[in-house]
Amino acid sequence: MSNFDHLELDGHALRLFLAVLEEGSVTAAAERLGVTQSAVSHNLTKLRRIMRDPLFTKSGRGIVATAHAQSLAEQARFLLDQMQAFASGADFNPADARLSLTIAANDLQRDLLLPSLFESLERQLADLRMTVVPSLLPGPALLRENRCDLLISPRPPEGVDIVQKRLLTDHYMVFFDPEMRAAPASADDYMSARHITVRYGNNRTLEFDDMLENQGIDRNIVLRVPNFTAIAEFLRGSQMIATLPSLLQQHALRDFARVPVPLDTLAANTIDLPIYMCWHQRYQHDPSHRWLRSQLEDVVAAKLRTPSNRPLSQQTG
Repeated sequence: MSNFDHLELDGHALRLFLAVLEEGSVTAAAERLGVTQSAVSHNLTKLRRIMRDPLFTKSGRGIVATAHAQSLAEQARFLLDQMQAFASGADFNPADARLSLTIAANDLQRDLLLPSLFESLERQLADLRMTVVPSLLPGPALLRENRCDLLISPRPPEGVDIVQKRLLTDHYMVFFDPEMRAAPASADDYMSARHITVRYGNNRTLEFDDMLENQGIDRNIVLRVPNFTAIAEFLRGSQMIATLPSLLQQHALRDFARVPVPLDTLAANTIDLPIYMCWHQRYQHDPSHRWLRSQLEDVVAAKLRTPSNRPLSQQTG
């Protein structure tokens, strides 16, 4: 008979179990949770004794979950949600709170919003530990499996348990080096120019590029880079142009000129870029999470007040 019973279970062990299950590696789970591998191994041993099951077995260089472990995953997530709801209480006082959170965002939202958000949170909280991870092409599992607490993306994942709210609507504009060329003044100027754009490492292209392709508009794209921060050094000193979100002028492309896209044939809203924050419904009424979302909205509002060549609209719904 086991020397442990169900009363030995705790939230840390369940969280660790799910991390190992989702990562398929003790090493990766330890890195994700910010603990040592020995701590992971110790808690797995404890769980194995409680559950009377090996839970994970070796497979090649990694590990795979047993059938019993797979069947426990949803129960473990439910228990963690209930623990969090039990501990949340009705009030949230930032001055007394210690938060550890993970936010997923690509480099546009990361560089534009998260430094200011971190500064604001750190100033108000008793203690803060924040991790930023790339959002890539986000799926609902990112939120369902607690891989992040909040997602910021122009492509919100779909799911009945995923909540989303539009933070703002940016616009695509044409960036160029004014010391090297004039702005493209017509559709012919735009189409004949040499273009630089972004293609992410997972082969995902920009929303604007997808929409142009769907409308049969074929530009002369001569260079693709893996993120927005790589654009500046290629654009500087060249005659290329880049059609990108206008908010990049606040950080990565602050040294460049920008003008509206000179294509009158574009379908309505083609140059708009809505950006959303998304979270799992388990956090919908959590006081600390509501406070976090309100802080992000305050940061967005401040960014939208920054002077620009074209107004940006903030959404409230």
